[in-house]
Amino acid sequence: MSAIGRLGRSAGLVHMATERELQFLESCRVAHLATADARGVPHVVPVCFVISRETLYITIDEKPKRLPAARMKRLRNIGENPVVSLVVDRYDEDWTRLAWVMLRGHAEILADGAEHDAAQALLQERYTQLNAMNIESCPVIAVRVEHITSWGKLD
Repeated sequence: MSAIGRLGRSAGLVHMATERELQFLESCRVAHLATADARGVPHVVPVCFVISRETLYITIDEKPKRLPAARMKRLRNIGENPVVSLVVDRYDEDWTRLAWVMLRGHAEILADGAEHDAAQALLQERYTQLNAMNIESCPVIAVRVEHITSWGKLD
């Protein structure tokens, strides 16, 4: 499954992103999610993602965490300040190959429902490791993408 899930090439994110940006997102497996609390204190974590239409989805999975999902800093931050950014990047020792795509938008937490379930299914298709986990009841972060910026050699 591609990073853009079952994205209809005529919907949402596609109107903001170039074909090269979409292909770059499809080829990358990890993004870095930046959130900030109500005071603006930043917090950045690596995440797995999938995109469908104008929304980027991230699941809170079962990997060992130090805190229960509800107490995780990224979720608390989104509750206080829903403005987020994600960077998907590629580093290479050949600096002519450096590239990144940054997506900005507003996030919300999906605890259940049709959108939650569809996002979990797309994430399980993209990351088969999730199939061994019981993520059905785990929260999903839904980032409503509003702006895309990119730089470098995306192909």
